[in-house]
Parts: sequence; structure tokens; C-alpha cells
Amino acid sequence: MNMSAASERLVVIGGDAAGMSAASQARRLKGPGELEIVAFERGHFTSYSACGIPYWVGGDVEERDQLIARTPEEHRARDIDLRMRTEVTEIDVAGQRVRARDVDSGAESWTSYDKLVIATGARPIRPEMPGADAPGVHGVQTLDDGQALLDTLTGTRGRNAVVVGAGYIGVEMAEALINRGYEVTVVNRGSEPMSTLDADMGRLVHEAMEGMGITMVNDAEVTKVLTGEDGRVRAVATEDAEYPADVVVLGIGVRPETSLAKAAGLPVGQHDGLLTDLAMRVRGHENIWAGGDCVEVLDLVSGQERHIALGTHANKHGQVIGANVGGGYATFPGVVGTAVSKVCDLEIARTGLREKDARRAGLQFETVTVESTSRAGYYPGASLMTVKMLAERRTGRLLGVQIVGREGAGKRVDVAAVALTAGMTVERMTALDLGYAPPFSPVWDPVLVAARKAALKVRAA
Repeated sequence: MNMSAASERLVVIGGDAAGMSAASQARRLKGPGELEIVAFERGHFTSYSACGIPYWVGGDVEERDQLIARTPEEHRARDIDLRMRTEVTEIDVAGQRVRARDVDSGAESWTSYDKLVIATGARPIRPEMPGADAPGVHGVQTLDDGQALLDTLTGTRGRNAVVVGAGYIGVEMAEALINRGYEVTVVNRGSEPMSTLDADMGRLVHEAMEGMGITMVNDAEVTKVLTGEDGRVRAVATEDAEYPADVVVLGIGVRPETSLAKAAGLPVGQHDGLLTDLAMRVRGHENIWAGGDCVEVLDLVSGQERHIALGTHANKHGQVIGANVGGGYATFPGVVGTAVSKVCDLEIARTGLREKDARRAGLQFETVTVESTSRAGYYPGASLMTVKMLAERRTGRLLGVQIVGREGAGKRVDVAAVALTAGMTVERMTALDLGYAPPFSPVWDPVLVAARKAALKVRAA
């Protein structure tokens, strides 16, 4: 394939958050005469919020297009050659080219590159069991997935739904299905929902879900999906029971989509994600970058690599990659593992390490759990929240925080995320000058109440 008059060509694989952020940032720094940008996306949509899909399915967001930040036409208007419904099937690292296939026609062609960005995202985990691919069984990762699920929901007469898994996606999808009038059963392999929390905090989520009318089945694993004469899902089975299902949503989690990169010999870590340096350049390859859900990132608290699929990270990765590809300089230092979600009016947040994470990292620690209120106790609307905090035993360094509560609870985790990033001790946290007024907080903010208690425990230890 002949190169254009442009001095360099950037090829981007993946048209969502990381890929198109990288392309857009590179375009800001270099015009079409300096850098040609070709981007491939196998789906129908670009630059959308996958995190918003449960709220679209549940009806909180009315229109699919509200989740789209920038359309293909808008990207093309910025001199990005965006090729939709086109899947990259091979990366030839030595030849600096990629093979792409038109999804609809099957036509294939090679495109050469000077610089390559891999932003292939993640794929929902589908258990290897009979019936897992039956009609009516849905993973939810892309807008195409969300549309397919909605098509099933509107075309199904029955009102029984089973969600497999109780992580963020599972819990959010359970609420979405309840909002749509379904009888919802959640089958969860763990002892409590939200395995990103310690089990004692997950119990609070469990109680809230059952309060919404969701049937929780913990310590159970789906062994097969049962189908009817029409081939569609009719139930799921565990070792002990069957649960009727007109629709099944897989909320087991996601894995990095790195099969293409691995086939090309690019390095992946223990979580199957691509390994990069601080500039998001794939290790050992000067002209290949990677970002978003297909990479592993450094956990600043444990010092270990992690895979965290979040749009906030993907957009930051894209900005960093685009700056470096475009001739500037930027780095992505790592994460502390902050996440927030909700079930009905229950807010769930965490940052840093859980108890088992700290043990795996070889850390000794103290834990405290406190119950406080979101506002001054006498102020109308004050509600209870539970804060759990982990601190390193001898140093008092903050290791992690988990918060479960009602309105005003979830975003308090940001204080802890900043403290973790700064490497603060719980003792030092007690002196933080946080905003106070009765409508917003008690005199001692719940996070600082936990920090005080943790500091006392560290001193005693």
C-alpha cells in the first residue's frame, strides 16, 4: 500500500475511549500534513461510555446516543481516517503493518504504520459450559452488546432474569432489570456480592439488594444454561438448583482483549494485559503503544501490576499516548484502585487494597470499621454510612478504604484516593482540613473518624 504525502502514519486499533483519545490528542499536536491517522473499529460506535450501559438498559438514560461522546463523523471531520465495522485480524510487527477485514463484506487488506496504538479493550468472561452461547444470554461490554440485550428484553414475554456474577456489572445490571419490571436472581460464586470489597462490607450490599426484591444466591456457581425447544435460554442450573430465566446477563467480569497482541508476540502480564512503560509504550517496542482495558497498570499501593477496566483510566491512557505519539511527553504513573457504584440509593466505594490484597503483597496491617453519618446528626437527611480502613502496621501508611452508605457516602472515597496517592499515614490524615458545615458533614468527617481510630490502633500495635 502506498504511503500518502504525510511524513508518518499512525494506526489505531480500537475506536473507543483510549484509542480515539489518543488519535484526537495526536491530531491536536500534529496536523494532517505531518501525521496521517487511520483508526479501525469493528463495532458500530465510537467514543462512548460503556459505564453508562446499565443505566441506559434500566431506563435512567433514555437514549443510546446520549452515551456517545463523539460520533465517527465528528472524528472524520478532524482528519482522522476512521474505518468502522473493520476488524484488525493480524499485526505484523516486523513489517510494521496490520491486516484488517471488513466485517460486512469480508474483504481484507494490509495497512502499513510508522506508529501503532493498540486499544482493543476487554471482553466479557463467558463461562465454558453448555448453553453459554444460547440466544438470550448476554455479556454487556459494548454499545452493540447493550443494544442486543435491549432487543431481547423488548422481545421476550417472560419476566424472569438471572444475573451471573455480583461484581460492578452484575450488581448494576440487577438493578437495571429490577427497574424494567423483571424478577431478578443473582447467582454469585463468592460468599457476598461485590468481591472488590471485603466480605463484611459486601454483606451490607447483600442486604440492600434483597431489600430491593433481588434474590441473592451466594456460594453458588452456574454449571449450565438450559434451553427450550426453540433453542433459547429457559433456566440456569447450579449443582443444587435451577432458576428460571427468560434472559441471562453475564456479570462475571472482563478479561483484556489481547489475543491479537499475543499472536504478534507482544508482552503480556499475569492478568493477560499488555505490559507498557510509564509513557504507555509497549515494553520492548519503540513504535507501539497500548492503553485502556487491554493493558495492565501499576498499583501504587501494592507495587504490583493490576488489570482494572475503567473508562477514567482509558481516557487518561489515550491522552498520554496521544501526547507521546504527537511529539510531546506525558506519563501515566499508575492507579490506587478507586471505584464507586450504587444499588438503588446505596452507594458503594473503595480505593486501595482489600485485606486479601494486602496479604498477597506481604503487608502487615490493622483494620478499623466505623459507623458515622453523612451530615451532622441533627440536620435533616443525615444517613448512616460504614467506613472500613486498612493501615500498615508499623508505619501507619494508609492502605485502603471501603465505604458503603446512602447519599453522600460514595464520593467521600476521593479523599482517601488522594491520601493514598500522596502516601499519607492515617495519623497525618486526621489533620486534613476538609470542608465542614452541618448540611455536608459531621464535625469529624466519617473518613477522618476512621483515620483517628486507625491511628490509635497503629500506635497500640
